Amino acid sequence: MARTVSVSNPLQSQLHPHRHLHLHHPSVAKHHNHPFLRFPKPNHCNLSLSVSASHSSSSSSSVPNPLQTGRFLTNEELDNLHFLGNYSYHQQLESGLLWVRLMREEELDMTVALLSESFAESMMMATGYVKLLEFLVKNYLIERRGMMPHSATLLGVYRENGEEDFELAGTVELTFDKKGANANPPTPTAPKNSPYICNMAVTKPLRRRGIGWHLLKAGEELITKMSSSREVYLHCRIIDEGPFNMYTKAGYSVVKTDSILTLLTLQRRRHLMRKELPVSENASELNTANEQPT
Repeated sequence: MARTVSVSNPLQSQLHPHRHLHLHHPSVAKHHNHPFLRFPKPNHCNLSLSVSASHSSSSSSSVPNPLQTGRFLTNEELDNLHFLGNYSYHQQLESGLLWVRLMREEELDMTVALLSESFAESMMMATGYVKLLEFLVKNYLIERRGMMPHSATLLGVYRENGEEDFELAGTVELTFDKKGANANPPTPTAPKNSPYICNMAVTKPLRRRGIGWHLLKAGEELITKMSSSREVYLHCRIIDEGPFNMYTKAGYSVVKTDSILTLLTLQRRRHLMRKELPVSENASELNTANEQPT
């Protein structure tokens, strides 16, 4: 099964001047209350929606999901924004059902908590700094949400077999084109006009169930629908052997590696990895051509 994914993220310049942060083995232990997801017990939430899938599927539902970006959008951007709001990826795993779709406004705080605790763990920071991280991460996510439909933050929610409630499983951020590119990208720098995957995390209790793998697959699928470019990039720290093996199995290869001088800035060296997505790639090919690793 896939391990928790560690993907470089572009928050480094906002959170720490000399560290490049990564998401690895995150854990959300606190209760976070908001109107869409309710937590009847630790790490579980109840979705007022029903999801069904026999093996794997992806679709664009017609459920209204108005989104606001705070800026003027062209007709094409409005169409793409509507598509993002209705995007849905389902996968029946051995242990339960995974549902991946766009993060909603009312789920912002939940996502902030997951990423902040992930960053704090990665940086080995004291618990007292989590609140500061939450402030910075929330501002970052609000800014990135305003970049839709040129970028998107996806959430994965998971329901254990035999359970009625869903729980937060993970998140991943996608950039589709140059307009959505981050102003402070990590090194080695990926081409700004190419799709990019970053800020991926899986909650600690749900590691090693294939969730990280399918967050990656959902991201790739959405990229093929939202971008004309088929070259997708991501970063992976040299020390992260498990994620590196997963990316390699998924078809990514190293195109550039940080210089050893990067260590002088107190950052971990990273690989820039690239994958060419087939033009004909569709939902079934994404799910069957690359079976989840064991």
